[in-house]
Amino acid sequence: MKVLLIEDENAAARRLEKLLLEVAPEAEIVGRLDSVEAAIGWFQEHPQPDLILLDIHLADGASFEIFQHVKVKSPVIFTTAYDEYALKAFKVNAVDYLLKPIKVNELTDAIDKFKRVFQGQATADYSGLLNTLRQQEGGQPQYLRRMLIRFSSSFRLVDMNDAAYFYTKDKITFLVSRSSGKRYPVDYPLDRLETLLDPAVFFRINRQFIIHVQAIREMHPYSKSRVKIDLEPATDQETVVSTERSSEFKKWLVGNEE
Repeated sequence: MKVLLIEDENAAARRLEKLLLEVAPEAEIVGRLDSVEAAIGWFQEHPQPDLILLDIHLADGASFEIFQHVKVKSPVIFTTAYDEYALKAFKVNAVDYLLKPIKVNELTDAIDKFKRVFQGQATADYSGLLNTLRQQEGGQPQYLRRMLIRFSSSFRLVDMNDAAYFYTKDKITFLVSRSSGKRYPVDYPLDRLETLLDPAVFFRINRQFIIHVQAIREMHPYSKSRVKIDLEPATDQETVVSTERSSEFKKWLVGNEE
C-alpha cells in the first residue's frame, strides 16, 4: 500500500507516519510533502499512490487548491478540523476525516474503511468536495490565488495578482505576467478560468481575452458603443469589449473604482 503524506507541520507529519506504520505495517511512504506547490509538482511527476493523507491547511494555502491543478484519483483521508458543512462533504467524497490530534483508534478505523471500501477503485471523484470547499466562511467563493505553470524544464508558480491577462491563440491559452511581460501557456481554457478567477478583478471582455483590472492602461470609444482597451503589458491582439459584454463591462469598471 503506497501512501503519500501531505502535512506542513514536521512534528505532526512524523507522528502521523509513526501511527500509520503502527496500524498498517505494510504501508510504504512514497512521499512527505508540506505545500500545495510541492504536491502539484509531485503529482505531475509520479504515479498516483494508493492512499493520500492530506492536511487541509498547508504552508502556502488550502490543500484543495491541489485538486484545481491536477487530477487526483487516489482516495484521501483528510487530517484537520473544519466546519460541519464541509465535514459532511468529506464523509461523502473522501475516505474519512480525522480531527487533530489524531488518535490511533481513529486512524485504524479510517485505514480499515479504506481497505474495505476504497482500495482498488479505479478513480476517486472529488467534484462534490470541491464545490463545497470553494465556499469560505460566510459563504463567499474562494477563487484561484496561484497557478503552477510548466515552464521549459521546470515549474513556475504565478500569483494571480501578477496575471495581467489571459488570452487564447491557435487553441492555446496564455497567461501574461504584469511584472515581467512574459507569456506562459496554461492548461485551462478561458471558459474554465472564468469560473476560477475572482470576478472583482478579472473580466472576460470577449471570446479571446480575460483581463485584470490593473492591466487596463487606456480605454477608447469604439463602434456600436463598444470599448477598445490598451493593455499593459501591450499585446498585438485586438482587445475590444464585445457588444454583448459592453454594458456589463462598464458596470464592472464602476465596481472596481478606488
